Amino acid sequence: MQRNGGGVGSVGQPWVLRRVRLTWLSFMLFFILVFFPLIAHYYLTTIDEAGGPDKRIFGPRPGGELCEAKHVQDLCRIRESVSEELLQLEAKRQELNGEIARLNLRIEACKRSIDSAKQDLLQLKNVISQTEHSYKELMAQNQPKLSLPVRLLPDKEDPGLPPPKSARSCRLRSCFDYARCPLTSGFPVYVYDTGSYSWGDYIDPLVKQAFAASVKSNIYVTDNPSIACLYLVLVGELQESPSSKLPFPSELEKQLKALPYWRSDGHNHVLVHFSRKSMTQNFLYNVSTGRAAVAQSTFLEQQYREGFDLVVSPLVHALSEPNFLEVPPQVPVKRKYLFTFQGERVESLRSSLQEAPPQSFEEEMEGDPPADYDDRIIGTLKAVQDSHLDQVLVEFTCKNPQPSLPTEWALCGGREERLEVLKASTFALVIAPGDGQVVASAGCGMRLFEALEVGAIPVLLGDHFKLPYHQFIRWSEAAIIVPKPRVTELHFLLRSLSDNDMLAMRRQGRFLWETYFSTSENALNTILASIRTSVQVPAAPIKEEPAQEIPHKAGKLAGTDANLADNGDLDLGPVETEPPYASPRFLRNFTYTAADTYRTWNRAPGPFHLFPHTPLDPVLPSEAKFLGSGTGFRPIGGGTGGSGKEFQAALGGNMPREQFTVVMLTYEREEVLMNSLERLNGLPYLNKVVVVWNSPKPPSDDLLWPDIGLPIVVVRTEKNSLNNRFLPWDAVETEAILSIDDDAHLRHDEIMFGFRVWREARDRIVGFPGRYHAWDVNHQSWLYNSNYSCELSMVLTGAAFFHKYYAYLYSYVMPQAIRDMVDEYINCEDIAMNFLVSHITRKPPIKVTSRWTFRCPGCPQALSHDDSHFHERHKCINFFVKVYGYMPLLYTQFRVDSVLFKTRLPHDKTKCFKFI
Repeated sequence: MQRNGGGVGSVGQPWVLRRVRLTWLSFMLFFILVFFPLIAHYYLTTIDEAGGPDKRIFGPRPGGELCEAKHVQDLCRIRESVSEELLQLEAKRQELNGEIARLNLRIEACKRSIDSAKQDLLQLKNVISQTEHSYKELMAQNQPKLSLPVRLLPDKEDPGLPPPKSARSCRLRSCFDYARCPLTSGFPVYVYDTGSYSWGDYIDPLVKQAFAASVKSNIYVTDNPSIACLYLVLVGELQESPSSKLPFPSELEKQLKALPYWRSDGHNHVLVHFSRKSMTQNFLYNVSTGRAAVAQSTFLEQQYREGFDLVVSPLVHALSEPNFLEVPPQVPVKRKYLFTFQGERVESLRSSLQEAPPQSFEEEMEGDPPADYDDRIIGTLKAVQDSHLDQVLVEFTCKNPQPSLPTEWALCGGREERLEVLKASTFALVIAPGDGQVVASAGCGMRLFEALEVGAIPVLLGDHFKLPYHQFIRWSEAAIIVPKPRVTELHFLLRSLSDNDMLAMRRQGRFLWETYFSTSENALNTILASIRTSVQVPAAPIKEEPAQEIPHKAGKLAGTDANLADNGDLDLGPVETEPPYASPRFLRNFTYTAADTYRTWNRAPGPFHLFPHTPLDPVLPSEAKFLGSGTGFRPIGGGTGGSGKEFQAALGGNMPREQFTVVMLTYEREEVLMNSLERLNGLPYLNKVVVVWNSPKPPSDDLLWPDIGLPIVVVRTEKNSLNNRFLPWDAVETEAILSIDDDAHLRHDEIMFGFRVWREARDRIVGFPGRYHAWDVNHQSWLYNSNYSCELSMVLTGAAFFHKYYAYLYSYVMPQAIRDMVDEYINCEDIAMNFLVSHITRKPPIKVTSRWTFRCPGCPQALSHDDSHFHERHKCINFFVKVYGYMPLLYTQFRVDSVLFKTRLPHDKTKCFKFI
């Protein structure tokens, strides 16, 4: 018991001792940590105070004594640097505050100036408006008021003009009612239905079908007879039928007078008789046609009214188009035969081949003049053939002669046989009928038509004979007209002609045949055009292609490519961008109709005559003027000289204000197209951009078009065709067109240089990449060559300027076979345009700068990279040569460069263009 209790007490005693010791240790530790620092601080402070200020160790020291310590010198330098920067920032802050205050004052002053300028501008606008109003009032007071002539539309029963003295005395001034055809009428023509008169059932069905098709496509035809200027009646050719069924002259006169709008005398009526055979019925002979004009191929002297009736060409191709591939080429000039003639005069042909040679004309003229020279013509031509000086072919007997008029030379054989002979003939003789009373015949007209068709130069023996449309066509440029008494000199005359003269006559004959005689549509157009020209009514303007716009949205403002538009000190145009300015409209319609008759009828369409809907109305390129001539356009700022900045900043010249339109063809290359459009930003003298969207798939809905500060017109096309590039879009309002591919890469200064050069040669193609054609001796064909050469004959229209007039010619006048070839190969449209312009002007294109390619680097491949591209172009050239009949392209070594092209010059220095 004691052990246990003692054990417990011995255990509890050490635990108490340990607790007492811990308490003691904690107290001692607290005393040391608290009181010892206080005692030390007091002690040290007492020592510093006892030693004086110079003996202090821990207290603060005056001045910079602390900085003398080594370990804090760096910190002191940092403090001083920061202090200096703070002082500088404070000074700058105060300076900026002062500048802000001054700028605020200037802003307030500028605001007051702007308000004042707005007030001045408003006052100036009011002054300008008042001045314009005053100007209009003065013009109205000092100028007479002009209005269109009032059309006099007589009633159906109006007797019209007083009767002429005789039917033979009819002329336009006495038998044509000009009141129905004012200058502004548009020349409406009403055509009678062949079923409305009884003899219409006897007309040849082919002639009726061809006539109806031509009427349907003619722009002058109207369905309203009350406003018509002219009335057409188709009276023939009659089909072969028993003569008893044909109306007698008296009956025919009654039927003519029964026409609804004949008005007792038939004024302003034209009776049209188309002949398809050499022996045609002249059933209007001895028929009183009153004041109605007659247009047919056969006339007797007592029937024909000079200046009123029309001699027309036979209608050979009634419903068929001429096959250009079958037409022989115009070169070589000299063919197998010098001249040919095949014919037989059945009724009065004497046995001249067996009789002695006739006496000379001089001997016979000593007595009574001979009534007929045909026998002497036979003898002379046979003598030339027998002399073997030249190879000629003359035949005066036929195995199968065609029916003909009395004293007329009948055609031999079929048409194909005659054409084969004419294809080998340099000249083709056409002998007028021996009876002088026959002034025109369908047989001679057929010979003339066939000769022109195959390129044989017609030689007409007989100067009394009337050729088709002789009042308008200068036949001396396409045919040789020789009086019959000079038949003995005919051989010498034909031998004396040079190759150049013969080629020129052959080309002119081809033009006349294609334009006026080749098809039924051309034949009808020529009849209407001749009458319209006679009464001096201007032709209707040629139609433009309506541009069906594709809606699109513009995105951000287009930037400027430094490689294209950074021209340094080179000024390309005015500092401020001019608003779109359309070229002045063409207003010489009446002048061409009244004063340029022979020019318009006897030349291929010229480059500035904007209404060639009818087959006539072309103009000589040498006579061509700017479209603005005669419009009252007054040049402002012209004649200011051509030096330095003034030359660069203005076009100058006789037409100092002009712009051009970019026509860009594209097909499903949106990114390339957007980049090309952006590169046009800032281009001077640009009117607008017409994008020809050649894909059936419309642009993407989310496509953002660049905003270049000018209109971008996106045109939808009916089909994918490269011919769409040259359609005369109505959106193009300028004469100058820059045709450019969507991947073309041209600098602004290059474009401006080309535009300036084109203004000096407006009838030519002016562009950058040149090409040429070459003759392949081995294959006897033409080749297309794109190798670099100092000689060229073509300029690619992927980057070229041309006049808008050529767009009309390309789309409406150029043979359709060429456009079909372009669509077939999807190629060659640029070659076709070069052929057309060279054919019209007989001038080569103009190349500017030394650039030979214009593709942008990194663009997707185009059609020209295809291996078949060049083979197709070889074929195109040879096909186009067949269509034109000769090679119209001309070589040139002429290139236009600027002497200081792309050279940086100060504004006060001269920069000129030199043609080399």
